[in-house]
Amino acid sequence: MKKDLAFLFRQLTQGVYIVGVTHQKKDNAFTAAWVMQVSFNPLLLALSINPGHSSYEMLTQGGAFSVNVLPGSREDLAQRFGQPATVNKLAEVKWHRGKTGAPILDDAMAYFDCEFSHECPAGDHVLVIGRVVAGAVLDPDALPMCYRDTGDMDGSSRLYPDEFI
Repeated sequence: MKKDLAFLFRQLTQGVYIVGVTHQKKDNAFTAAWVMQVSFNPLLLALSINPGHSSYEMLTQGGAFSVNVLPGSREDLAQRFGQPATVNKLAEVKWHRGKTGAPILDDAMAYFDCEFSHECPAGDHVLVIGRVVAGAVLDPDALPMCYRDTGDMDGSSRLYPDEFI
């Protein structure tokens, strides 16, 4: 049943993103799939993150974050930034600072630069809400990477319950 639930949830359409964070002159970035627009006025994005994640504190205390949309051809970036923060994952990747100071990947197909607004508890995760203050399409011909197409690269299938509660 666990395998069936993992497959079921992979049917939800979601992209693969690199979230860039900065706080007290430290920078980091991590792979995320649970990102969505939640408002037109003001422009708001929501990001779901486990509060035990190594970048959670940087994201909430830094006051800003970027959401870099990965093109379908860059699974290598999804894998690189999906690793634990034991090394500087930004070290060998071309990037620059956005308007908020958050890291923007030069190889992203698009990006959103966000100011931290607030957060809401959501089960074992937290929804972080950011106000979009800048963004751009960097490669208009690219197609975005879909989470479904990455298989079980992140190992999330083991986190699903064995059956519905």
